[in-house]
Amino acid sequence: MSNKTKLFLYGVLLVLCIPFVFPTWWMITSSFKPNSEIFSPSLLPSSWSFEPWRQVFTMQPFAQQYWNSAYIAVVVTVGTLVVASMAGYAFARIRFRGQNFLFLLVLTGLLIPSEVTIVPLFRIFNSLGLVDTHWPLILVPMLGPPSVLATFIMRQFFITLPGELEEAARMDGLGRPAIFRRIALPLARPALGAVAIFTFLHSWNLYLEPVVYISSQTKYTLPQALTQFTDAYQGQLWNVQLSAASMTAIPVLIVFVIAQRQFIEGLAHTGLKG
Repeated sequence: MSNKTKLFLYGVLLVLCIPFVFPTWWMITSSFKPNSEIFSPSLLPSSWSFEPWRQVFTMQPFAQQYWNSAYIAVVVTVGTLVVASMAGYAFARIRFRGQNFLFLLVLTGLLIPSEVTIVPLFRIFNSLGLVDTHWPLILVPMLGPPSVLATFIMRQFFITLPGELEEAARMDGLGRPAIFRRIALPLARPALGAVAIFTFLHSWNLYLEPVVYISSQTKYTLPQALTQFTDAYQGQLWNVQLSAASMTAIPVLIVFVIAQRQFIEGLAHTGLKG
């Protein structure tokens, strides 16, 4: 392309990115404004103040809530990677009776909204004494619809692997577990990256389940904690909420920047073979 064409394309892309970049810019800059200036048309605060950022940690145990979301998201991501990779490999490379029917049955889990199952799941966890603990926030995503989608992505990726790789491994004396661990998993890094990103984001942004299962403030996750920044008259402290939201968005941006290449490559392989 000529330099004029490149310049034109870059200009178009710059204009198109404004609707995506502006909300983040507004969120960060407004977190430094007084509460009375939040909805003013100015793009920058008249005076920069770090007081809203300090209030985030003094109004409630935000550091503990931050840790709650972080460790839950990491545990759910690791657990989902383990479950989905093994299930996806089994559906893709191991032949057994009723394989396609069972896989279709698993996929139906994506069609059931979480709101439909939240009440029976609450009754189950309540009977086990696990309400107001983090176990429901770990087990439900790890064995629910997010894990089903992850299994689908992993299965589609493993289908694309050449069968000659497994045949050569068997000739070298490797069994099925060794083939999965030493050959299939290293080749599946793009798919694993994609699964890790959307699983982490889903767990990090989870709101309905924490509201249902968690009642203690020290056990809140970040989406639940963001709704608690109010004054004595239950008015919204927008600048404090935006400060907390800015800190909440940091891990999401870091995870995506680190693994965005694997995310794109992983999703690109999900539709190659059926």
